[in-house]
Amino acid sequence: MTVVTRFAPSPTGHLHIGGARTALFSWLYARRQGGRFILRVEDTDRERSTDEYVQAILEGMAWLGLEHDEGPYYQTQRFDRYGEVITRMLAEGTAYHCYCSRERLETLRADQMAAKEKPRYDGLCRDGRASIPEGVNPVVRFRNPADGQVVFEDLVRGSIAFENAELDDLIIARSDGTPTYNFTVVVDDADMGVTHVIRGDDHINNTPRQINLLRALGVTPPAYAHVPMILGADGQRLSKRHGAVSVLQYRDEGYLPEALLNYLVRLGWSHGDQEIFSRQEMIDLFDLTSVHRAPSTFNPDKLLWLNQHYLKTADPAYVASHLSPHLKRLGLDPAGGVDLVGVVVALRERSKTLVEMAEAAQFFFTDHLAYDEKAVAKHLGLEGRRSLQAMTEALATLSEWTAPTLHDVVERIAAEGGWKMGQVAQPLRVAISGTAVSPPIDQTLALLGREKSLSRIAAALRHSDLG
Repeated sequence: MTVVTRFAPSPTGHLHIGGARTALFSWLYARRQGGRFILRVEDTDRERSTDEYVQAILEGMAWLGLEHDEGPYYQTQRFDRYGEVITRMLAEGTAYHCYCSRERLETLRADQMAAKEKPRYDGLCRDGRASIPEGVNPVVRFRNPADGQVVFEDLVRGSIAFENAELDDLIIARSDGTPTYNFTVVVDDADMGVTHVIRGDDHINNTPRQINLLRALGVTPPAYAHVPMILGADGQRLSKRHGAVSVLQYRDEGYLPEALLNYLVRLGWSHGDQEIFSRQEMIDLFDLTSVHRAPSTFNPDKLLWLNQHYLKTADPAYVASHLSPHLKRLGLDPAGGVDLVGVVVALRERSKTLVEMAEAAQFFFTDHLAYDEKAVAKHLGLEGRRSLQAMTEALATLSEWTAPTLHDVVERIAAEGGWKMGQVAQPLRVAISGTAVSPPIDQTLALLGREKSLSRIAAALRHSDLG
């Protein structure tokens, strides 16, 4: 049997942490088993579904690198298929028309709740009515089994049982003919050969209904794995107030996709005490039997720690490709003459996010340096200007412009002038970057190059003289 999983988001909002984790678990399971991963867009909620959200979901999946083998399929493009199945079910007697008005159903519900009964349809139209109201467009209900149990072995939670008597004859088509969620999911899973449904545990109550529908269609139900919810630090269900934002917002805030994936895989799954996983390790090690039953707690500080780890350890060229858009957002040209990979190497030890790295890198890519006047006052006094003038002469004649030779020059000028290293390096740093904070000065000079470095030192000397 070929394993087939699916991720089926509703485009009524952006792709958030919970959905991204479901997508990741489904993707990993398919990859581990050598199966197929389907992307399906459940867009039947026409009032709240938008093209903007569809594109945001697709973009988020692409950024995370969770490529699909089939799809994306759109439910709104399958209405003819759903209609065929409903017609067949009506003919076979596994579904029926219901003419009950909204007012009757609301009264029924209120009476049942007052009697402390579970609200459910009473089956008035299940076996036909003496008279059919005129001018009423009926809904279509599924004829749920009246007795027995639905028992399934959840791959995370173990055996789960529901009494059929507690389940409703759910509506599978509205009065305007449009299909409902539980019905479209079942038809899609059946048609697409889905073998494993991995989703949040908020769907557990849907599962017995969907299993009964599948059996009515003569289809063997897939295996189900319901993963626990994600909580905030206060123990409440994760929401925006806990810092849970859309996947694309994490991208825009300067996170690498590897950091978010690594964090998500550990939200409810573990492999011993291992914290850091490459993408291939996730595929090789992921197993549904190791998914926890208890809810996970979202910790933004841990995510930030992981991001810093990947900024430090990932291929600098790869990090540079993700840094480039952040520089462009600051109005800077990443191809502006400075080696972007070298900038990453120079800045990655001190950067927690790509946004921080881009902000710290601004001085490399601008011709209009902004000075921190406090740093100018502190480091570009008389002695600071003297050391800069000495450095200018030494740098102008330097034969080899590399970080080691530049380091040697700074040391030599400091020794010749009777200065400490900081008394030479800090004025240089202010002249080159505009502030007293930068990567090591030899790396910074090497990246900027001779012409730009000398030009900035001259400009700093003019600026400090004016001051």
